[in-house]
Amino acid sequence: MSEPIKVTEIFGEDVFNDTVMQERLPKKIYKELKRTIEEGKELDLATADVIAHEMKEWAIEKGATHYTHWFQPLTGVTAEKHDSFISAPLPSGRVLMSFSGKELIKGEPDASSFPSGGLRATFEARGYTAWDCTSPAFVRHDAAGATLCIPTAFCSYTGEALDQKTPLLRSMEAINEQSLRLLRLFGNTTSKKVTPCVGPEQEYFLVDAAKFRERKDLIYTGRTLFGAMPPKGQELDDHYFGTIRQRIAGFMKDVNEELWKVGVSAKTQHNEVAPAQHELAPIYAQANVAVDHNQIIMQTLKRVAGRHGMKCLLHEKPFAGVNGSGKHNNWSLTTDDGKNLLDPGKTPHENVQFLLVLTCILKAVDIHADLLRESASDPGNDHRLGANEAPPAIISVFLGEQLEDVLEQLRSTGSATHSIKGGKLETGVRTLPDLAKDATDRNRTSPFAFTGNKFEFRMVGSRDSIAGPNVVLNTIVAEAFAEACDVLEAAGEDFETALHDLIKKYAVEHQRIVFNGNGYSEDWVEEAERRGLPNLCSMVEAIPALTTDKAVAMFEKFKVFTSAELKSRAEIKYENYAKAINIEARTMIDMASKQFVPAVVKYTKGLADTVIAVREAGADVTVQSEMLAEVSVLLLEMKKALEALKEVEAKAVCMEEGKERADFYYFEVVPAMEALRAPVDKLEMIVDKEAWPMPSYGDLIFEV
Repeated sequence: MSEPIKVTEIFGEDVFNDTVMQERLPKKIYKELKRTIEEGKELDLATADVIAHEMKEWAIEKGATHYTHWFQPLTGVTAEKHDSFISAPLPSGRVLMSFSGKELIKGEPDASSFPSGGLRATFEARGYTAWDCTSPAFVRHDAAGATLCIPTAFCSYTGEALDQKTPLLRSMEAINEQSLRLLRLFGNTTSKKVTPCVGPEQEYFLVDAAKFRERKDLIYTGRTLFGAMPPKGQELDDHYFGTIRQRIAGFMKDVNEELWKVGVSAKTQHNEVAPAQHELAPIYAQANVAVDHNQIIMQTLKRVAGRHGMKCLLHEKPFAGVNGSGKHNNWSLTTDDGKNLLDPGKTPHENVQFLLVLTCILKAVDIHADLLRESASDPGNDHRLGANEAPPAIISVFLGEQLEDVLEQLRSTGSATHSIKGGKLETGVRTLPDLAKDATDRNRTSPFAFTGNKFEFRMVGSRDSIAGPNVVLNTIVAEAFAEACDVLEAAGEDFETALHDLIKKYAVEHQRIVFNGNGYSEDWVEEAERRGLPNLCSMVEAIPALTTDKAVAMFEKFKVFTSAELKSRAEIKYENYAKAINIEARTMIDMASKQFVPAVVKYTKGLADTVIAVREAGADVTVQSEMLAEVSVLLLEMKKALEALKEVEAKAVCMEEGKERADFYYFEVVPAMEALRAPVDKLEMIVDKEAWPMPSYGDLIFEV
C-alpha cells in the first residue's frame, strides 16, 4: 500500500514561488523582483540574468531539460514552444546548460500563425511573449519529461495584444487605480493596491475513452451531434453530490496531486447534476493567476483522464437533454492589507463605502449588460444558456432580500435605517443544533448574483478562458468607480451629501438590472423586454457589443483595448463561430452519409427479408410491415435533411468571412443540422442496438 500523500509537503513543490525565490535569490535581487511584482517597476536585464540562472538551476534539479514561454493566444487554448537549456557545444564536445535574463523576459513566436483579426498579415510574422512575473513559473511533468513553464503575455511587433493575458493585466491596472481613488475618498491611506480576485468553478464530463473513439462527433467537435435520450437521465437527482465512484475517485486523486504540486489550490470536488458530470473548484487567487490556474486545471483534467482510460469533455453541451457545463466566475476586490470591498459587514445599511461600491457595480452591469453577455459567448454556450440548468441569456443582478431591502429604503425614503437579519434555522430535532441562517437565500437562475462578499458570474462556458469575462468586469467597474470619484472629488465639503445623493441616484437609475425572481420563467423574458434589458440569445447576436461606441470609448479610456484590437477580436469571433459550426455540419454530413444511412438501409433490408419469410410461413406480418414502413419514412426524411444540409453548407463556405457568414451559419446551417438530427435520433430508438453504428447516450454517460 502506497504512503499517504501529505498535501502540506507537496503543495507548490514544482512552483518557483516566493519561498523558493527567498531561498535562492540574493537579497538585493529578491527585493528588486518583489518591487517589480508589487509596484509594476521594470526589471533590468542584470537582475533578470540572476533570476534566470537560479530559475534554470532550480528547474534542472526538478528534472527539466526544456523551458517554454507559456501563453494564451486567441485560439481558446494555451500555446508553447519548447527550447532546451543546452548552449552551443564546447570544443570538448560537451555542452553547458544556460538560460539568460533575455530568454526569461522575452520570447519570439510567429505572430502571423495565430488569430489576429487582421492586425497582422501573413508576411508580418514577428510577435513577442513577455514574462508575467506576477504569475509564478512552474515545472510541468508529463510524457515529454519536465518542462519549465513561464507564464507570459503575447503581443505583436507593433504592440497590439494578441492574447488573453495582456488585456487582463491592463484591466487589473485600471481597476486598481480607480479603486484606490475611491478608498482615498473614505480616508483609507494605508491600502496600496486593490486586486480583483477570482475563484472559477470548473464543470466537466468524463466518458470512457474506448467509447469516445467510436464517436466521430465527440472526436471532431467535443459534443454529440446525434443521440437519443436513454430511459434514465438526471430526473431523479441522484447523481448530484452522490457517492463518487471508485474509478472517478482515483482520477480525482491524481488530478488533485498534480494540481497541488504546481500550486493550484484545488479545494472542492463532487458529482454534478448530470450523469458522468463533475466539478472541481480552487481557492481564490488574483485574477491573472486564477486565469493561468484554470488553464492548468483544464489541461490536467484532460491529461489525467487519458491515463485512467477516460476522456474529459469540456464542451458546454456535450449531451442534449441533460445539464451542460459552465464555469462560475466568482469575482471580488481585495486590498493588499486584507480588506474586501464587497464585504457588506453586519449592517450593510450603515456601510456607505460598500453601498457606493455596490451601486457602482449595478450601474456598470446595467450600462454594459451587452458587453458582459458577449464575454461569455461561445458556440457551445448557445446550446446551454437559457435552458433549465444554466442562467438565461438575459443579464440581471441578484442581490437577495437583505440588500434589495436596503436599496428599496434608499429609493423610497432617501435613507436606509436597518438591515434584515439572518436569524436562526430551527431543525426541529432536539439532538441537532439550531443553525445561523443567512439573511439572503441563493438564486441559481441568476447570471450575476451577489453571494455574500462576491459576485458570481455564472454564464461563462466550461471550456472558455475566464480572462475575457474578467477583463470586462474589471473595466466596466473601473469606469463606474472613476465616474463616481469624479463627482465626489468635486463635492468638497459637501462630500457626505454628494455621497448620499449619488448612492440613491445609482440605486434608482439602475433598478431595472436587479431581479431576484425565477430567471427561467417566460414571465421574466417578457418583463426583461419591458425593462429594456438586452436578450442576446446567440454568440453572433452578442459579438457586435465589442465594437459599439460606448465599448470602444471605455476600453480606450482605460487603455485596455484599442479600437483596432476590439475590431480584430470581433472578426476573430465571427470567424471562430463560422468555423466551429462548419466543422459540426461537415461532421454530421460525414456521419449520416457513411454510418447512419448505410446502417439503416441494411436494417431495412433485413426487415424486408423478414416480412417475406414470415408471410411465406403464413404468419401475420403486421408488426414487421409497420416497422419497415416507419423506418423507411424516417430514412427518407433523413436523406432529404442530409441533402438540405449539404446544400446550405456549400453556400456557407463560399461566403466571405465575417459577420454575414457567421449569421448564415446561425440562421441557416444550424436549423438544417437540427433537422437532420431529428430523424436520426428517432431511428436510434427503433433500430437494433447491434445494428446502430456507435455507442448510445446510455453507453457514454452511465458506463464510465
